[in-house]
Amino acid sequence: MPANAEAAGGGRRGTLAKVSLSSVSAAMAEASTYPLDAVKTRLQLHRSPGGAGGGGVSVIRVASELVRDGGVYRGFSPAVLRHLMYTPLRIVGYEHLRSTLASGGREAAVVEKALAGGLSGIAAQVVASPADLIKVRMQADSRLLSQGIQPRYTGVADAFTKIIRAEGLLGLWKGVVPNAQRAFLVNIGELTCYDQAKHFIIRKQICDDNLYAHTLASVASGLSATTMSCPADVIKTRMMNQGKEGKALYRSSYDCLAKTVRHEGMAALWKGFLPTWARLGPWQFVFWVSYEKLRRASGISSF
Repeated sequence: MPANAEAAGGGRRGTLAKVSLSSVSAAMAEASTYPLDAVKTRLQLHRSPGGAGGGGVSVIRVASELVRDGGVYRGFSPAVLRHLMYTPLRIVGYEHLRSTLASGGREAAVVEKALAGGLSGIAAQVVASPADLIKVRMQADSRLLSQGIQPRYTGVADAFTKIIRAEGLLGLWKGVVPNAQRAFLVNIGELTCYDQAKHFIIRKQICDDNLYAHTLASVASGLSATTMSCPADVIKTRMMNQGKEGKALYRSSYDCLAKTVRHEGMAALWKGFLPTWARLGPWQFVFWVSYEKLRRASGISSF
């Protein structure tokens, strides 16, 4: 790639382009895989003994309930809002940290890439946590419709207003600790694994830097991210679905972890694993393939 194109990719205009392109790619990936996220969230909120597939609750049954209740895309607006903040921050942050940690023109080591992925994920998730909170609660409320009960929130603005009024401004960051823990793990799995897998594929001459390489790397990153983050995701989902502290079932992330394992078994920490993987795999594919293509079309070097 020409030097001036590389310079543009590393400068302010290049950074703004990466923010815009990653936002577009994330919105495309979210729209195409959101129903699977709704199934995963509903499974994780079931408090019956069970494991990775959702325990005694069938994935097909939960999916059928969502369709019947009209909750398939409930919470989609805050989900997109979250990714407009979360994805650009973690993607751009990762590349910046990766280049900062790699000194002397060498390629960053795996440990350095893992650190860059984890830290950028935490920073991005703290900023986007309020939108994630609203998404989780709106997804959980889809169950109320089948019972003839009015959902807690009518939309994103209504959710923001009611949460601040009932729980205070900091209520928007309820569950931020397990959320950040999950973000640390999932971004090590997603960003570091994708980066490492893609360059390994190219270095071993399995294929060039093309669609095939991006597809293989995205599959690896999806599986890695799901395996590492699922326990933290279950805790995060349950913590964020709670209302006022007085009615809270869990006092802290550790309390949620202990009660979940005590009452439902260790395997309950991987509730929703299959729909999570089924969602993360396609999400990673749509995001990385489109993002790499958009970067190339904009004259920015490959991720």
